[in-house]
Amino acid sequence: MATEERTVTVASSSGLHARPAALFVEAASGSGHKVTITKGDKKPANAASILSVLSLGIEKGDEVVLSVDGDDAVAVADSLEAFLLEDHDA
Repeated sequence: MATEERTVTVASSSGLHARPAALFVEAASGSGHKVTITKGDKKPANAASILSVLSLGIEKGDEVVLSVDGDDAVAVADSLEAFLLEDHDA
């Protein structure tokens, strides 16, 4: 099983709060892969859990580490990275 890890700067103007967080969680859980997201020195959060993602308090401009485990980890990481680089509040 492959693991793909990326550092991404969050572009959404409200960070990963409310609607953008829900969309991100939906994309992560729908991938069928184990996906975690980490901000700073906080514990990695399960990206398929809205409460875990919201608990990180991710704001616009924050750098997060995205980690994807699974056979097609690179493609899933590409998709989730593209999501984080887009402003979902525009």
